[in-house]
Order: sequence, then structure tokens, then C-alpha cells
Amino acid sequence: MLRSVGLELHPGSLVRFQGANGTGKSTLLRVLAGIDAPTEGQVDGRPSRVGYVPERFPGGLPFTALRYLTHLGRIHGLGRTEARARAGEWLERFGASGHARTPVSELSKGTAQKVAVAQALLAAPELLVLDEAWTGLDEAARGELDRAVAERVAAGATVTFVDHDPQRLAGVVDVTYRVEGAHVVPVNSAAETANPGPLVRIVAAGPALPAGLPGAPSAAPGPDGTTVLTVAAVHSDGVLRGLLGAQPPWHVREVAALDDVTRSEDRRPKTCLQPDEKEREQV
Repeated sequence: MLRSVGLELHPGSLVRFQGANGTGKSTLLRVLAGIDAPTEGQVDGRPSRVGYVPERFPGGLPFTALRYLTHLGRIHGLGRTEARARAGEWLERFGASGHARTPVSELSKGTAQKVAVAQALLAAPELLVLDEAWTGLDEAARGELDRAVAERVAAGATVTFVDHDPQRLAGVVDVTYRVEGAHVVPVNSAAETANPGPLVRIVAAGPALPAGLPGAPSAAPGPDGTTVLTVAAVHSDGVLRGLLGAQPPWHVREVAALDDVTRSEDRRPKTCLQPDEKEREQV
């Protein structure tokens, strides 16, 4: 049972929740996603498009993978043609297109997890809630989910997640909270800042640097009027999309992986979970 939970989750941020088994992490994520309601207090500002990957995906569904995803796309307000197209695209991205016409009940655990992740991403959610979403995925699919998370953050969405791997998305998390003793407390992120993981250098030329680039890249003047951006590798694709999609677009001259570069942080300062007047939140 969680008590006195007060959180403010900002657009364009990546938020990690950690804690021992049984402390209430999954319960907290279900409340954020709108699956469960708090017994006291309220959730304010939850966006209309929410994607949620549960800790346990209900595998015994009477649909093929493609039909299931198309159906959920329709529930999210997509037209039939668009829902089917997006379903196919996400199955392709996660390496599961060969199972599009396989009943969900006959899928392997790993492939079923790919479908679970795909359904959460179908409608470009403004709030993405991931409960151990990487569990069961193969290495390629885990990398694809990392990229999808970076894309959502770059698009201004809030992404919250729980994962058993302490290195998951290390160095690119904006805020970390620990769930312990019925409370949710912020964690000092100095360790993550000091160890951002693999880095990528992007040399590009353009006018004003687009706001809200994912991963808070550092920027320094480069040769011939260019700007040199350094960002965690997991966010590099999102940064490139932001530069090329700017108006006018930037010209990218070089992209290179770096082994050891210090990255400066400039984190962005809204889904809010508020306790009631008695400052007690019970879930």
C-alpha cells in the first residue's frame, strides 16, 4: 500500500521507478496509466493517449497478432486502414512480422511480448508506461524498444518505466524514483550523470538549435560554422530526426560514435499524482 505519493511528470521526460519486489511499483504504474484508480487523492493532467505494457501480457487472446493490434488501434481512435498499417509497421520493427497471422495464444513468450510492446506504441502515446517491457525480448527487439522510447521522448511524450536491469537506459533517464516503505522518493541521479553510457557526436549546420532535443545533448561550436552535438547513443536517432525535421532543416555533416566524452546536462523542468488534503495516498 502506497501512501502520500506526490509526483509531477513533465512532457518530454524519461522517468524510472525502482525498488524491491512487492514494494508497489506495478501498482503505481497502473495508477499512472489509468488502469487502477487511487483510493484517495487523484491523478491530474493524464493525456488522452496512453500506452501501457503490463508486467504480464494476457496471452490467451482469440485473435491473430495483426488482428489484435488492429483492433486496439481502432480503440485508440485510428481508422481501420491506418490501424492495420501501423500494426504491420510495429510488428516489422520488432521482428515479428512473420507471426502477423499467428493466433496470440500460439505465440512464444518472446513474440507475445513484442506484440504487447507494439500495442502500447500504436497510437503514438503521450504517456507511455512500461512495466518490465524489455523482459522476454531478444537483443534486437530490446534495442528497438530503446529507440522507440527515445522517439516518444523526442516527440514530447512522458515515458515511465520499471526494469530489473539497473543499466537499462542508463545515462538518459531524467528522473529516478525509489519505491520503498510505502513511499515514493527521488533518487540522486549523480551516478547516472557521471556514466551516460555510449556517446555519439553529431556535426551539423543550421540556424537556431531546435528546442527539446532528446537526451539533452551538449552543444559546442564546430569548424566552418557547424555545431558539434554530443548525446547518449540511445538518443542519437531522435536528435537526428529533430535536426532534419526542423524548419528549416539542419544539414548533418558527420555522425560518429565516441568512447569517452563528458556530456553536460541541461534537464527540462505534466502528469501529476497528488495526495489528498490529508497527504495520504493509498493504492
